[in-house]
Amino acid sequence: MDKGNQSFVTEFILTGLSTDHKIEIILFVLFLFIYLATLMGNLVIIIVTQVDSRLRTPMYFFLSNLSFIDITYTSVIVPKMLNLFLSTRKTISFAGCITQVYICLFLGETECLLLAIMAYDRYVAICNPLHYATFMSKMACRKLAGVSWMCGFIISLTNILMTLQLPFCGPNRIDHFFCETPVLLKLACADIVASEVMMIVGTSVILCIPLLLILTSYCHIISTIVKMHYVEQRHKAFSTCGSHLMVVSIFYGTAMYMYMRPRSENSDSDKAFSVFYTIIIPMLNPLIYSLRNKDVKQAIGKTLGKKS
Repeated sequence: MDKGNQSFVTEFILTGLSTDHKIEIILFVLFLFIYLATLMGNLVIIIVTQVDSRLRTPMYFFLSNLSFIDITYTSVIVPKMLNLFLSTRKTISFAGCITQVYICLFLGETECLLLAIMAYDRYVAICNPLHYATFMSKMACRKLAGVSWMCGFIISLTNILMTLQLPFCGPNRIDHFFCETPVLLKLACADIVASEVMMIVGTSVILCIPLLLILTSYCHIISTIVKMHYVEQRHKAFSTCGSHLMVVSIFYGTAMYMYMRPRSENSDSDKAFSVFYTIIIPMLNPLIYSLRNKDVKQAIGKTLGKKS
């Protein structure tokens, strides 16, 4: 093929989650409800962290960044999926597919780094409280968040440019409900072994380095908490870390399962798992932080009370 890096496919066919129209209508209602709940929950987190002065701290600044990521992530995937449920022509343009892949990679990689920064924030707050105001100043937080977004942008751009070097000249049927790197690579008219290996290696690096920083931070945090003399101090310290640990466990567990293993031949199980980490988790994150956090619950109640 003398034009190996040229893409001949102009659109892809997405098979979605079901071919039964009645089931598609049920799924449309279900995922529309989940999407609206995700938007509402994460918008509430963003609003209360801006309105309530008690939540204008580094931890909630980074939390509002995560909520923005969840809103954007689901908005890239769910509206198109809802459209597919009601449409007889279940297609997505080549440009639209590549855009989905890029934005999902960008936001996922940024979230990895933000979760590591949040662990560092908890480490400084618990292990070095006297230096907290210096290390986690407003300017320092903005720089850390900016670095996370910039790194996510650059790394994902590199990945998508490598994908675009592959020729897409033949099959255009994607057995999925959105475009993501593993399923897109399968459609390339070339040997993708090297690309898959590079994807696994690259994903391992972007996941494992922040995860190592998180584990290191929590080793120091646990060591410090154990040495505390008062039960109240220990309980308060653990409570500030519990929600973050839960989100980290869910996020890294699903990400490693999806991207650090050979792709399963069972596409139905892969699609079911993708629904969980792309749609369900963004809805759960604000619930985890609000239900387990007294300050957030009080801020939500105060904000709603003012509006009523």
